[in-house]
Amino acid sequence: MRIARFSINDKPQYAFVQTDENDGKDYLVALDGFPLGPTEVRPTGERYALDTEGLRLLAPIIPSKVFGLAKNYQAHTEFMANKGLSDIKVAPEEMVIFTKPSTSVIGPDDPIVLPSYSNDMNFEPEVAVVIGRIAKNVPVEKAMDYVLGYTCVNDVTLRDIQGLDPMWTRAKGFDTSCPLGPWIQTDLDWSDTKIGFSLNGEVVPEASGTTAGLIHSIPAQIAAISSFSTLLPGDVILTGTPNASGTLRPGDEAVVHVEGIGDLRNVVVRG
Repeated sequence: MRIARFSINDKPQYAFVQTDENDGKDYLVALDGFPLGPTEVRPTGERYALDTEGLRLLAPIIPSKVFGLAKNYQAHTEFMANKGLSDIKVAPEEMVIFTKPSTSVIGPDDPIVLPSYSNDMNFEPEVAVVIGRIAKNVPVEKAMDYVLGYTCVNDVTLRDIQGLDPMWTRAKGFDTSCPLGPWIQTDLDWSDTKIGFSLNGEVVPEASGTTAGLIHSIPAQIAAISSFSTLLPGDVILTGTPNASGTLRPGDEAVVHVEGIGDLRNVVVRG
């Protein structure tokens, strides 16, 4: 099942995404409430094509908080070391966890704004996990029971600022640094999901990978994070970028592709 958040004539609402058997196109089946709320949602009877005039896909969720894992793939750890951006050549045994504020979240086709104080912004395509119920001190073996689904994310990072700020607050938490979308996919082989990235219409093969290469699995991430912070419905975990990252410049079109979910497109502008 796919769950989208959208606006039609500036009215935000949720929808199920369904593929029409006749024309093969995706449509939004509008819902009368919030899928993560305490009451059951029902279709309103309204259905919209994705290219309907006045329709805009939004970030599928606005989380209370976003957690991310750094150096959670050996290939990315080596890439950072080879580029002289890190002294660590082997992925650390302990999780490296950072946060992004909810104000960093944007949706499909929203602009990524390169701040005036940075000259080196990087893309990091990843799979994001969306939490579906309150999670505190969750054991690894039960962690996936707390997952609503998955979406694409671009963990946009200011590399020049990251080197100056050991907490990574500005480098990873600036406004527009967390594009999410296009929707939440509830059914996914999270243990071996392929991740890809294209820049200005060209595939960047060195940025690709699969969640099979995660150092710390998704259940382990949920267990670790919920041990110190209560995860609420709609909270998001960025599981790590699998391989090389690269530079984003004003005018660039960045597209994260996650097999089984879809494409997340954003264009870079200068702030």
